[in-house]
Amino acid sequence: MRITNGNPKRDGFRLVAEFEKHQHCYIIWPERTDNWREGGKAAQKVYTEVATAISKFEPVVMLVSSKQYQNARQQLPSQIKVIEMSNNDAWVRDYAPLFVKNEVGQVRGVDFRFNAWGGLLDGLYFPWDQDDLVAEKICELEGMDYYRLKDFILEGCAIHTDGEGTLITTEECLLSEGRNPQYTKSEIEQVLKEYCNVQQVIWLKRGVYFDETNGHIDNILNFVKPGVIVLTWSDDPEDLLYEICREWDEILSNQVDAQGRNFEIHKMIYPNSVFITKEESEGIDMINGTYPRLPGDQLSATYVNYYTANGGIIYPTFDDPNDQNAKKILQGLYSDCEVIGVPAREIALGGGNIHCITCSVPVRNQTF
Repeated sequence: MRITNGNPKRDGFRLVAEFEKHQHCYIIWPERTDNWREGGKAAQKVYTEVATAISKFEPVVMLVSSKQYQNARQQLPSQIKVIEMSNNDAWVRDYAPLFVKNEVGQVRGVDFRFNAWGGLLDGLYFPWDQDDLVAEKICELEGMDYYRLKDFILEGCAIHTDGEGTLITTEECLLSEGRNPQYTKSEIEQVLKEYCNVQQVIWLKRGVYFDETNGHIDNILNFVKPGVIVLTWSDDPEDLLYEICREWDEILSNQVDAQGRNFEIHKMIYPNSVFITKEESEGIDMINGTYPRLPGDQLSATYVNYYTANGGIIYPTFDDPNDQNAKKILQGLYSDCEVIGVPAREIALGGGNIHCITCSVPVRNQTF
């Protein structure tokens, strides 16, 4: 399809919230031996479980490299479509297009640049060139026009929107030196307002202290619906997150959204600290230029990193006492949805979780 001039704000397209109805979901098959242990075999089982759970509620498309196509096709159930696509690693939320929609239901993509969370300065792997092409390729698959920014780095996991003009992000991430050092904070905010068509950008200062992506918002919170947020939380004064999550709460409690609403905040205790074991570390190829997975390193495990499907919530579990409390909170917030937990330690071992490995395409007035 064609690259569209202008920007979404000028053209009347606004960033779609993830709780709006989906057409289908994309996932990318894991295989990097320097990020996933045992050549990705353990992670592939979990990705299969996530994809299968989501497919109960909406179609799922698995994008797979040529050398893994047959393996993925054999492991995945028949209802999941498998399409060959080159990639560097399996974090589709971060480099897929953002989707914007107008009042008559037309959907376009927004293709921001991706540099593996910091490029040569503090990025997590090299190269990232095939990941940076995925947004364009998905727009081609969708038969969708798209906007393309040539030099602005942004990951999908770095922002959350309510679909009604509010966007939340962190200074730690978007102002990090490895992303857009040529832009000031106000200039970055202006880009967000133009290409996401939002009126209110709320900046949290920092993310969870164990997040290697410089503070992605999807480990901090999620929008249940406009005005309602579920927030990662700790009640342990000895926890390094104790002070940080209270800082988030203070900022959000003293802000209103783009429609003038105060936020209703639901606090979700995150799992007990999850650390990489010696066995897990030894199963990963240690390659220069890739973020190391060392014994004792803490994993970015939070429950708010979940996927909102059409009538379903797929959330990560960690064989932790807080798993059931998270499910209870989610069932209360999504009373009309089925809440499904998926053991997600293997995804956390790679550096993210269920929200990070999924990309929902909103329903539109035409299909491909």
